[in-house]
Amino acid sequence: MDRTARSVHIRNLVLSALFIAVGMILPFFTGQIPQIGRMLSPMHLPVLLCGLICGWPWGLAVGLILPLFRHFTLWMPMLLDAIAMTPELATYGAVVGFLYRRFKKQDLAAVYLSLIPAMLAGRVVWGIARVLMTGVAQEPFTWEMFLAGAFIDAVPAIILQLVFIPAMMAALDRTGVVRFRREAGEPSLSHN
Repeated sequence: MDRTARSVHIRNLVLSALFIAVGMILPFFTGQIPQIGRMLSPMHLPVLLCGLICGWPWGLAVGLILPLFRHFTLWMPMLLDAIAMTPELATYGAVVGFLYRRFKKQDLAAVYLSLIPAMLAGRVVWGIARVLMTGVAQEPFTWEMFLAGAFIDAVPAIILQLVFIPAMMAALDRTGVVRFRREAGEPSLSHN
């Protein structure tokens, strides 16, 4: 590994640890009230940002680690919720990072065009995880429960993600922490 690749790797490792820390702390702002937490989905934000900034492998890793790590250290979310959230968050981080890197021009449009499919894919994966857990949870998971949990009850979280993530990426671009790649071939600070 050359010096540049090593420095990018170390930067991504440090940023991923920072995103995990943010994901551990953000739910405290919802007052640890599960209904508000589900409504705002605060752990989704750092995973989505990690995928955009560090790339899909890092977003995937943070999404896999965060829910279970938070459960086993702080006992929230509840274990079954953490288990269902793990593949969901991993999907968010992987899909948003994978799609974002495919754009020749990385700008706010690319953020939205990566973010929306990632949010949809993550919600579908969450639904699949909940269906697979039906026997463990000993309660049926119906189509109505999926629509309510993934979309209807999640409207505040969806709005928050669609407003906050692009705004944060634009702010990071303005401060120089992350640079949008404006032209094909122009280097970007964020690497895979």
